[in-house]
Amino acid sequence: MLTLQGITVRLGGRTILDRATATIQPGSKVGLIGRNGAGKSTLMKAIIGEIEPDEGGVEMPKRTRLGYIAQSAPSGASTPFETVLAADTERAALMAEAETCEDPDRLAAVYDRLIAIDAYTADARAARILIGLGFDEAMQAMPLDSFSGGWKMRVALASLLFSAPDLLLLDEPSNHLDLEATLWLESFLQSYPGTMMVISHERDLLNNVVDTILHLQGGKIALYAGGYDSFERQRAERAAQIAAAKAAQDTQRKKLADYVARNSARASTAKQAQSRAKMLAKMQPVLAMMEDPTLSFDFPDPDELRPPLITLDLAATGYVAEKPILRRLNLRIDPDDRIAMLGRNGNGKTTLARLLAGQLATSEGGMTASGKLKIGYFTQYQVEELASDSTPLELMTRAMTGKAPAAVRGQLGRFGFSGPRAEARINTLSGGERARLALALVTRDAPHLLILDEPTNHLDVDAREALVQALNSYTGAVILISHDRHMVELTADRLVLVDSGTALDYAGSIEDYIDFVLGRNQPKGDGGKNGKQKGKGGAKTREELKALQKAVSEAETVIARAQMRLSALDAALAGKSDKDLARLSMGELSRQRSAVEAELEAAEARWIEAGETLEAFKEGVN
Repeated sequence: MLTLQGITVRLGGRTILDRATATIQPGSKVGLIGRNGAGKSTLMKAIIGEIEPDEGGVEMPKRTRLGYIAQSAPSGASTPFETVLAADTERAALMAEAETCEDPDRLAAVYDRLIAIDAYTADARAARILIGLGFDEAMQAMPLDSFSGGWKMRVALASLLFSAPDLLLLDEPSNHLDLEATLWLESFLQSYPGTMMVISHERDLLNNVVDTILHLQGGKIALYAGGYDSFERQRAERAAQIAAAKAAQDTQRKKLADYVARNSARASTAKQAQSRAKMLAKMQPVLAMMEDPTLSFDFPDPDELRPPLITLDLAATGYVAEKPILRRLNLRIDPDDRIAMLGRNGNGKTTLARLLAGQLATSEGGMTASGKLKIGYFTQYQVEELASDSTPLELMTRAMTGKAPAAVRGQLGRFGFSGPRAEARINTLSGGERARLALALVTRDAPHLLILDEPTNHLDVDAREALVQALNSYTGAVILISHDRHMVELTADRLVLVDSGTALDYAGSIEDYIDFVLGRNQPKGDGGKNGKQKGKGGAKTREELKALQKAVSEAETVIARAQMRLSALDAALAGKSDKDLARLSMGELSRQRSAVEAELEAAEARWIEAGETLEAFKEGVN
């Protein structure tokens, strides 16, 4: 049992935790939630002893093994595999002792303990965890110093999970993960045998993994049974009760105040008035549930542009011209598109986003974009690189050179930076506030296309909901890279899978993709003698599926080209065209238009037929 007994923590003269009290039962899976800056990480540090509370304390059984990821990522020449194995310090010590121990009794005890802690399957368990977090066999053998900070933090997470502590403490474990690794982590945590406390703003993880919500607000903590959706329902009911109690108290206060005002001067009622005045003074106000009125996302709507915004025609791109990361890209982005990119980290999602944003060029094929197209591109680097000694007002003023002060403040106000908040130093803002400021900066010109690469890492649950609502109200096109399934489900109506060096439209839903990643609803083999035959059948099925997907993709490419050609011919017929089409007679333009229109109709028919065949094939396989 973990007991938090009246914990008070003050930092920099501000009370972060105020007599926080809760009891966590053994084996519980607890989601620790609260707004950014509420003190979640502070509470977790108090539990592990990194922070000494000013008052109160933490009680737990003796010899409880705590597991918590340190702020600094592992580094050095060791490999991820070696680092993870070393995380189980008891196993490492016992294995070393077994090599040198000469006392038969002690050696027997060592071997018994090694068997008890399942030491001889450690290699397989370590590899399974690393694979789940995205490390293939080659990556597991590379030195840590060859990885980026994000991948090193994955190694730290893998080491913690491998060590299997009695009390597992996780602070935003999915921040450095892609959707695929997040799904694996969720599955792993569901079956974790110990007690767990996780700080997370991932609604799906909180719904699927935890059985208790510990809500931190105003320095106080409250326990709710169930996952996040259950917490929201209970909280709404509590808010309604509090509102009713506050309304009743306000009515009572008004009556008492009126009585005191009318009867204080009269001798016959003066004592009663004094009594009521004391009652009024001692009455503790019922506080309404705190909400953050500054939480705001409001993307400015762009001017209308004719489709398509961007077309990729057999394009290739990368960072070295001779070694493209992505090839055979055939994509069309329209003004009403809401696209979510799927695929593991390292497959090229960010590379494709940078190509669409104009930060990379094509090395093969072509990319066509509307001449008036404005793009807003958000990345985590922008959040981290905001000048810490500046203010939101100063940054926006520089970014909107020549604009009136009212326009500058108006753009800041769309994202919750009104009044004094606009003049606060960046280094005093929370991570969520900095993310909002970065979004305000990249949307200052009312972009037609908004590309968001992991926009939720610094946002709490409420901020994510506000962002979802803002995206659904925004009239421009959206391309989203996110491991937040809830956001993908609510904002995207088109999925693009970046895999195997290219990007293709994914025909299924996000749930279909999750099932695919987790291996659910897949055809089952019967093993034994038929195993090999089943393997051949599975390979044949995959080939047939690829062929059908290719037919759909090829039809889409023809449709996109035909639509572009029709748009150009229509402009020429209206007297607005480039020099090549301007040389053609009206009759020739009409003839070409009829031919392209027929080609478009045929391609659309092929696309419908191929799509229906693909859906039927998938249903037959499942």
